[in-house]
Amino acid sequence: MKKSDWAMIVLIVAIAGIASYFAASALLPDPTKNPQTVPTAEPITAEVSEPSEKIFNENAINPTVRVTIGDQNVRPPFSLGGQ
Repeated sequence: MKKSDWAMIVLIVAIAGIASYFAASALLPDPTKNPQTVPTAEPITAEVSEPSEKIFNENAINPTVRVTIGDQNVRPPFSLGGQ
């Protein structure tokens, strides 16, 4: 490549960089005009409290108990032809 080709490439890159800088400045808002606040987190303690009655109902159905509906000994599940 000739020196004039390199000079043209450098000029085009410089113009594209300047144009993209001004385009980004026009599209993105200035962060100093609208500062944001972040809430602070409360520290975690080792203290455990009893769950309230609203969360645990002692009359509710226990999902860990196995429930069998009907006779399950007729044939094994997912078998073809009852083998």
